[in-house]
Amino acid sequence: MTLEGLFEIIEARAQTDPTTSWTAKLLAKGPEKCAEKFGEEAVEAIIEAIKDDKNKLVSEAADVLFHLLVMLKSRDVTLGDVMEELERRQGRSGLQEKASR
Repeated sequence: MTLEGLFEIIEARAQTDPTTSWTAKLLAKGPEKCAEKFGEEAVEAIIEAIKDDKNKLVSEAADVLFHLLVMLKSRDVTLGDVMEELERRQGRSGLQEKASR
């Protein structure tokens, strides 16, 4: 599965009944709840990285990516928008990019 494919699934599930879809249920709670859930998953990934548990880190990283895309969807930001920003930054060092902000 690609991130594009996952984002397409999220977009499709956003149109379904919140009683039958976790994605639709989360989106129905609003962008703030989506952001909160993303933060929770990010913290869980950090904990597993510190513990050095590869299998759990892989699982939490998948949760982070999923919930990041849900959070983006909740604010009408597409994966394409993010990819365009990454493309714009390509060819510049991280230090140069950070200094330009």
